[in-house]
Amino acid sequence: MADTTPLDPYQLRPEDIENPPTRFVEIFKRIGPGLILASSIVGSGELIATTVLGAENGYTLLWLIIISCFIKIAVQNELGRYAIGTGETTLEAFNRVPGHVFGLSWVVWLWALMVSMTLMQVGGMMGGISEILHDLIPALSTTAWVWLVAAITAVLLIVGRYSTVERIAMVLVVSFTVLTVSCAFLLIKKPEFFSWDALAGGFLFTMPKGGFVTAVAAFGITGVGATELVMYPYWCIEKGYARYAGKRDDTPAWRERAFGWIKVMGVDVLNSMLIYTFATIAFYLLGAGILHGMGLMPDGADMVKILSNMYTETLGQWSLYLFLVGAFAVFYSTLFASTAAHCRMAADFLAMLGLFDKKDYVRRIRYTRIFAVILLFIPAMYFMYLQSPVLMVKIGGVAQALMLPVIGFVTVWLRYRHMPKQVLPKGWLTLALWLSAVVMAVMTGYSLLMQASH
Repeated sequence: MADTTPLDPYQLRPEDIENPPTRFVEIFKRIGPGLILASSIVGSGELIATTVLGAENGYTLLWLIIISCFIKIAVQNELGRYAIGTGETTLEAFNRVPGHVFGLSWVVWLWALMVSMTLMQVGGMMGGISEILHDLIPALSTTAWVWLVAAITAVLLIVGRYSTVERIAMVLVVSFTVLTVSCAFLLIKKPEFFSWDALAGGFLFTMPKGGFVTAVAAFGITGVGATELVMYPYWCIEKGYARYAGKRDDTPAWRERAFGWIKVMGVDVLNSMLIYTFATIAFYLLGAGILHGMGLMPDGADMVKILSNMYTETLGQWSLYLFLVGAFAVFYSTLFASTAAHCRMAADFLAMLGLFDKKDYVRRIRYTRIFAVILLFIPAMYFMYLQSPVLMVKIGGVAQALMLPVIGFVTVWLRYRHMPKQVLPKGWLTLALWLSAVVMAVMTGYSLLMQASH
């Protein structure tokens, strides 16, 4: 009788070892985790927080958006390297930090607190999706759509596997990126909303005159946010990078395989960065040009209607439904991918608490499916109570921004204390890691100080 036990990607078995590809075309065929990450990145942070930041400040904070997209990838790359080199998940790595409470490191508990706040952000996305669906099919109320979206998403996550998440993410990422970047290019032909002088002013490191909460939220969410930094190694492990490298045995063969799959992971990181950077800048330019130029601020029940001006003012009124489809893709990709990751991390959290054996993959899957329901029910309840997608996204963004410096310096600590010496990064990558951690701390700290002074 055939063995029907699902393959556990978190266990490193000798029979799963595979030599890494060496040609770029073959390497590119093996990427994927970054596409899931991009689909969770270019969502609420870009369509809500980034455009609101542009609407509040015009072009002046373009520099913040660009730094936010570029500065965090060194930490992302290092966490992916650690997962391949050790086979450990991000939470297992964080649990190595001294200072345990109830059996877990304070960093893990801080992560749990952050997730509880970022579920507000998920609720904001569910609200945005439901507003769009209500506009398309008014027969159902926004409230009804919220619960229907939650139910459908839970079913998809329960029956799906990594490959399902990757395929859905790929389609959504490509669709909304192409649409939004196209609109940003068309903005150049609108002198009432765009000028090269105004664009150049976005690189002068001007501080925001107001809206520091939005600035902090945008820095926390845009590019690789704190939640994405934690979730990325999980997708690398489920893709098979750590399994293909094999369990660490410090032999030259293991070192060569590990470095090979780390190289594949590096290409994956760069590819996802290009996607979300283009999309994020496009969203900011549309918010800074059109919404700021028209004096509009996305908020409350009219959020989607106001955001639609970014398409209708560049493409024409006919593009309203095109925007609604694109906005649905943006919101839903983030809802789907981020919830899929949170379910996996929540199950890992329970295993670390000792509620089940982490080697019992069947039980891990069972808990992952249970959390697919719980982690959609809670955000839906948040939205029922607050009914404000913009506010909810800002709350989640600030929580992520506060966590960024912690993740940055914990990653530096892991690099020196627990990263296998055989796969240590080159000197320039270590320098980039330090720079990333310091800049995240400075940006978050300065923004919060300025907010407090106001």
